[in-house]
Amino acid sequence: MTGQPQPGTAEWEVYLAEGNAKQARKRVAADVILRDESGRILLVNPTYKEGWDLPGGMVEANESPTDAAHRELLEELGIRPELRGLLLMDWDPPHGPWDDQFVLIFDGGTLSPAQAAGLSPHDDELSACAFFRPEDAIAALRPRIRERVAQALAALIEGEPRYLEAGRPLW
Repeated sequence: MTGQPQPGTAEWEVYLAEGNAKQARKRVAADVILRDESGRILLVNPTYKEGWDLPGGMVEANESPTDAAHRELLEELGIRPELRGLLLMDWDPPHGPWDDQFVLIFDGGTLSPAQAAGLSPHDDELSACAFFRPEDAIAALRPRIRERVAQALAALIEGEPRYLEAGRPLW
């Protein structure tokens, strides 16, 4: 016997729980780029932080990033768009009181004219939502996330997902 508990036993569950408690955990955010028929980008204005942002939010424990993106958009905007793929993943270093995190940005596709016209905040986490031309959307964002969103828009055009660290592509 190796000293390691056997799978399926109570000892195995204790062993896994101990390992899970000791492993590092990262915060993960799941954001979505949504467009209207003219190619404008949807931004939201959160009430809990300054400036415009992409729709989306934090992934909860044991929730997949795509499930989190769907949940956040449904809670905040009342929509459930089809996610069409991952545009980028950015390792966001510690800032302010926050530890590091991974930010995933998904392509949410193009909303129909009726969907776009009917958008409004559905909870108190947002004060507004609006469509911006891509260059105006980037300018409206907080400085620390502008390059991330610019890279996501470039990935959307090129059809190739990107990996970034601190908003900058590594290759």
